[in-house]
Amino acid sequence: MQNLTSLRRTLVRQTIMQQALLIILLLIFGAYFSLILYYWRSWLNIPDHKAQIQNYQPATRISVIIAARNEEENIAACLDSIASQFYPKEFFEVIVVDDHSTDKTAEIISAHPATNLRLISLKDILADQKLNSYKKKAIETAVRQATGELIVTTDADCIVTQHWLQTLASFYEQYEPAFIAAPVSIDCSNKFIEFFQALDFMTLQGITGASVHKKIHSMCNGANMAYTKKAFEEVGGFAGIDDIASGDDMLLMHKIYKRYPGKVMFLKSKDAIVHTQPVNSTGEFFSQRIRWASKAGKYDDKRIFAVLLLVYIVNVVLVVLPVIAVFRNFQCSILNAQFSILEVWLCLLILKTFVELIFLYPVAKFFNKQSMLLAFPLMQPYHIIYTVIAGWLGSFGSYSWKERKVK
Repeated sequence: MQNLTSLRRTLVRQTIMQQALLIILLLIFGAYFSLILYYWRSWLNIPDHKAQIQNYQPATRISVIIAARNEEENIAACLDSIASQFYPKEFFEVIVVDDHSTDKTAEIISAHPATNLRLISLKDILADQKLNSYKKKAIETAVRQATGELIVTTDADCIVTQHWLQTLASFYEQYEPAFIAAPVSIDCSNKFIEFFQALDFMTLQGITGASVHKKIHSMCNGANMAYTKKAFEEVGGFAGIDDIASGDDMLLMHKIYKRYPGKVMFLKSKDAIVHTQPVNSTGEFFSQRIRWASKAGKYDDKRIFAVLLLVYIVNVVLVVLPVIAVFRNFQCSILNAQFSILEVWLCLLILKTFVELIFLYPVAKFFNKQSMLLAFPLMQPYHIIYTVIAGWLGSFGSYSWKERKVK
């Protein structure tokens, strides 16, 4: 009799635990699905900016800043694309800061025919001084010498459209923002790692546009963003975040957002898209994503930390559930129907894929990459595993960036 009573109690406890687990899963994934659908609605609500092309009269002096380190293979094409702008050359300058390159980067820049191009050697400025963030120092040095009222940053491995600066300038002149986040696209081959990161990056760009437009948290990419020199100086530049290796984009963005909460905007225009290249190997990809993840604990913007935490938990759960199923394949009751933990996991995975595809379709259409979505369901397992690994190592590991080891 006592054994029967004990068995009943055990079964009741197991049932309660199983139902509690189910409720927790529904709350977590319900919050995640609601967030993704909110991003979807927000992206659709961003107005497309149509820059005036004909008879446009520029009124904004622009300084384009590029921090370059060992970019001999890319810098010439980047500078050529900037030199071909329809924006009048007398209204913009290009400042390239060479960050201790050991290849021919500086020579290629010096030999470029553009008359509005300047080269600054960070090595000459720092001498033997050691830093944890050379890129921030490079940008800060260039801003100090810049003559433009609008600072525009991109990377040495990027290619810009001919209407890039014209679109940025017209947007700035129309809305007078203090900070502009603008779209970036990774151009890839059919190689798996390149295709995967292009699809992943497109997702991040959609979230960037949606979150900036609704001002729910700060996101941007240093390959294509702009801010006023006045705003940069008023927030003290990178002061307070200059010891963090990464974050010359999002950490600065949030500093400006705190001072100008209503003047941080996303520029949604195909003419403003900057094109960049994918990294070539899995090791480089993980190093890049670990670097990005390493900023999570440094954000002043706790709103984005909450989002990152939710996303991380969702992916951890999707890794852990099938492992649990191997050892304890217990049942969960939903609407009087019994489901194994493996069946619950499969349903959650399918729902996650479906909801994310709803969000991604208009984003892919903007970037002319709708065909990539055909492979999206197949990429889900890889994306989940990489998110868990990169998130963990970003918090507790180290990474290499431009041939430098960073913690």
